[in-house]
Amino acid sequence: MVSKMGRIAEMAKNEPLIPKHGGYRKLKSFQVAQLIYDVTVRFCDRYIEKHSRTHDQMVQAARSGVQNIAEGSQASGTSKKTELKLTNVARASLEELRLDYEDFLRQRGLPIWDRDDPRRQELINCRCATADEVAQWVREVYERGRNGRQGLGGQGQSTTRVKQATYPEISANAILVLLTVTCSLLDRQLAAQAKAFENEGGFTERLYRVRSENRKSKLSPMSIRSTKSTPSTDK
Repeated sequence: MVSKMGRIAEMAKNEPLIPKHGGYRKLKSFQVAQLIYDVTVRFCDRYIEKHSRTHDQMVQAARSGVQNIAEGSQASGTSKKTELKLTNVARASLEELRLDYEDFLRQRGLPIWDRDDPRRQELINCRCATADEVAQWVREVYERGRNGRQGLGGQGQSTTRVKQATYPEISANAILVLLTVTCSLLDRQLAAQAKAFENEGGFTERLYRVRSENRKSKLSPMSIRSTKSTPSTDK
């Protein structure tokens, strides 16, 4: 069984001082957060007074989610602690935004969809990548509602008579679904970052490991043997 010191030594041999970092555009959490930002700008311009504080706060909270994921990923090369902190800021910003959407629905007497509402899973299955695709889905749900039906259109699913849903209701609930997905992704991302920080440390620990390994590699086998063979003069 390899000892802990052995694992650390092996890690240092293959470890760059500054590891690969900044690949945030490939993160699913970043992609969905960016989509949330785009649809939030549209939503606020349409349904929230443009010069109100709420309009500005919702847009800024959505932007903060995107920017902090990106900044945290970029900073991870030299500071895992900063990465962890900024990812948590992104998570907190999106939680604030989620409350704003819930407030929007509650204050207007509009329903917040239940967790088992089929429209939630339908939107997730659509895997919308742009604000236009989300808007198209909202229109489709609205048109189905005009006929008093709720179902997964085009999939041969049974439909149920429901009350006509309005565009604000469908739009806000759609963004809440996206927020739930992103917050779940960020929770897992934070747990993974915390585990990595716990096991591997940050830049200071990595610098120590790399420098220690470099010093060892500069010692020749002959100098090591001569050091071991030199008799001690201590009494």
